[in-house]
Amino acid sequence: MLQRLVHRLPPGMRAFLRRIPVLVRVYRWLRRRRWTRERYVFVVLALVAVALGVSATWSEAWAPSGALVLTVLAGGLLLRVRTLVGLLGVVAVMLGYDMWQLGVRRVGLGMIATVVITAVLALTLARTRQQLGVQGLRGEYMLLELRDRLRRQGELPPLPGGWNAQVVLLQAGGSSFGGDFVVSACDERTLEVALVDVSGKGVDAGTRALMLSGAFGGLLGSIQPDRFLPSCNDYLHRQRWDEGFVTAVHLVLDLTTGDYVVESAGHPPSAQFDSTDGTWQVNETKGMVLGVVPELQCEPARGTLRPGDALLLYTDGLVEAPGRDLDEGIDRLLTEADRLVPQGFGQGAKELVQRMAAARDDDCALVLIWRS
Repeated sequence: MLQRLVHRLPPGMRAFLRRIPVLVRVYRWLRRRRWTRERYVFVVLALVAVALGVSATWSEAWAPSGALVLTVLAGGLLLRVRTLVGLLGVVAVMLGYDMWQLGVRRVGLGMIATVVITAVLALTLARTRQQLGVQGLRGEYMLLELRDRLRRQGELPPLPGGWNAQVVLLQAGGSSFGGDFVVSACDERTLEVALVDVSGKGVDAGTRALMLSGAFGGLLGSIQPDRFLPSCNDYLHRQRWDEGFVTAVHLVLDLTTGDYVVESAGHPPSAQFDSTDGTWQVNETKGMVLGVVPELQCEPARGTLRPGDALLLYTDGLVEAPGRDLDEGIDRLLTEADRLVPQGFGQGAKELVQRMAAARDDDCALVLIWRS
């Protein structure tokens, strides 16, 4: 196939290509090797580069020398580093050919610098993809799939009649990944929810959050509820991470009676709305952050959600601020939450998170469960 493509070129071009040692070695290397998808892509891009380089000597208006940058970019996305180097050699030869035919002034040093900078970026992309072991844009597709799975995992399961819930996640800097995530499990009678906050923010904490969401999601609903946070602590303690800490709050809610138990591991306290007097009450819970000590001891808080009541779980991104006391941030959050009561809890949870996070650059998460 390669020989047929070469023989279809004009005689003058074939003679010119035979006089260039780099292209001759590339041609022989392709003939000796078994043909794969990558080599087909290389041949196509190399032929495109040759066509653009030769066409630039005929009509710069339709085929300028700068069009060679497109082949370099395509090679950075589709080829391995070693093959990309061969393509860059072809591009360099054609750029030199254009300089020889048109002169340095017409090609321009700016154009040469553009091609060189683009080649460096393409090599960086190819090296990163090669380290990941993926080709083309598959690495980006994998990240998109992981992001979508994390979002679906953060959705609470359908609840029986009379119960409602809403989850709001807002990542720092508009990123798709962050350190806050939610895992949940529900049978016909019991709802379990864990809100986890990995130290850091945005993409920096997102990789650890992706791994922990799978581990914690597997534990939730598979073991006794009172063993969930200790088991998460055991898992993190075995990892021996040095990248900060992890906090979590775990809720076990009886959907028949409304009784609940909430445990915290270094997490901000949950809050319950009491519909009888229209006030928010903070649940005092104590527990060490996860992964610090071998044996985790938590002091749970217990309560009951009656019709009209609500329970609020949140991360420190909503209440913490430099130079401000945590209790002050919690008071401000509950004051803003009072505005949800007249219009209904399901209408303003997202607005509440956006309002509280407006002056902060941190991941924020909120879980609101109420009984109608």
